[in-house]
Amino acid sequence: MSIWRSYIDGPYGQIHVRQAGEGRPLLLLHQSPLSGAMFDAVLPLLAAQGFACAAVDTPGFGQSDVPEEEVGIAMIAVLDALDWAQAHVLGHHTGASIAAGMAAHAPARIDRLVLNGVALINDEERAFFAQFRFDPLEICADGTHLLAAWNQRIAASPGWSNLAAMHRYTVEMLANPVHYGRGFRAAFAHDLAADLRAIAAPTLILTNSGDDLYAASQRAHAMRPDFSFAALDGGTHDIIDEQPTAWTQAVTAFLNATEAP
Repeated sequence: MSIWRSYIDGPYGQIHVRQAGEGRPLLLLHQSPLSGAMFDAVLPLLAAQGFACAAVDTPGFGQSDVPEEEVGIAMIAVLDALDWAQAHVLGHHTGASIAAGMAAHAPARIDRLVLNGVALINDEERAFFAQFRFDPLEICADGTHLLAAWNQRIAASPGWSNLAAMHRYTVEMLANPVHYGRGFRAAFAHDLAADLRAIAAPTLILTNSGDDLYAASQRAHAMRPDFSFAALDGGTHDIIDEQPTAWTQAVTAFLNATEAP
C-alpha cells in the first residue's frame, strides 16, 4: 500500500500531509516534537482496513511551515482543505489534546475520536515533564547539542526498545531546534479537562502500560467512564513503532464497531 504526500494551505501556512488508502476519512495527529512520519508503520495497515488516512505535520513541525507566532490547537482547517465534512480523528499525546479540542469545539465535524495517551496530568506528572527542556536548543560548535538531544529523549523514554524510532525522532527534534517546544507549551496551556467534559462523539481512550501518560489516561477514563478504554501491554510513547499490528487492531476494532459505545 503506497503512501503519497502533498501540501495543503492552512491558516498558518502550508501543511504537509501523508496520505494512504481510500474509504472512511481518518485524520491522524502526531505527538510533539515529531511529525506525521510517526504513523508510517501503521498507515498501510489502516488503509487496508478501508480508511482514507491523512497524517499531518502540525504547523511548525516536520515539513509544515513554521508560523511566525505560537498557535493554538485547532486543526479544523485541515478537514476543510481535504474536503472532509466529517472524519474520524486520532491523536497521540499532544495530538490527542488537539483532537479533543476539535471534538469539543466542532462536534459536527467528528465521527469517532481516538485519544491515544491523554495528558490529563497532575502536579507530580507536570514536574516530571518540566525537567525536559522545551526552550530552543543551543547549537554548539563542538556538536555536543547532538548528544544532549539524544540523551534528553532517552531520559524521556524509560523502557525504550526501538533504536530506529529513537534515532528518527531525535533527528526530527534536531531539525526544529528553535521552535520544537511550541507543541508542548500549547498542550500545557490547553484546558484539556474542559474539552473532555464537552466531547459528545463516541470516543476511545487508547494507552499502553509502559506509556508515560498511562496513569493520566486512566484518570481521563475515570472522568469519562462512558468512553471506551483499551490498554496495550508494555511499550513506551513509541508504541506505534513498537507494536504496529496490536495498535492498529485496537484502533480499527473501535472505528469498525457497528454500535456506538
